Amino acid sequence: MTEKFKTLFPVKSSLISLYIALTLPIPFISIEQLKITSVFFFILGLFLIINITNDYVETCDKKISYKTSLISRAFGKKNWDIFWKEIKSINSLPTSQGSKVFYFINKNGKSILVPQRIDKFDIFLKIVEEKTNISVEGLSYISPLWTYKLLTLLSFLTIFAEISFFWFRYYQY
Repeated sequence: MTEKFKTLFPVKSSLISLYIALTLPIPFISIEQLKITSVFFFILGLFLIINITNDYVETCDKKISYKTSLISRAFGKKNWDIFWKEIKSINSLPTSQGSKVFYFINKNGKSILVPQRIDKFDIFLKIVEEKTNISVEGLSYISPLWTYKLLTLLSFLTIFAEISFFWFRYYQY
């Protein structure tokens, strides 16, 4: 049976809203001759950020696969597959922010990053444990979900403030 795990919605929404918060003012502050160009690049960037947040993980009876879009691959992100029977262990390394990243280690010693920003993570971990007979205790999201939600909230507040500023600037006179 095949199971698909998409990128977590809070992760996607934080990245997309942050992009909008950081780039939305550009068309408003650009010189008149560049307004159309800046709107075009704003829309192009939005398309790219939405596209690259659509990566997903797929599991089946034989393997686990990480699938990226054509655009993600153009920026260097690669698809990968690893067969369940090849996974020898799962190792962790601390990050500079105090959390942990985990790697599948295959029989040849090659390491592949365990996806930690996917939906239905508990189901994913259950499948990994069943297929590899390796304990997944301690494996969790790379960052607490509240951090993505906070970033989304702050981004939306920034977007609201930017829109309010430009609204009052142009329509109060």
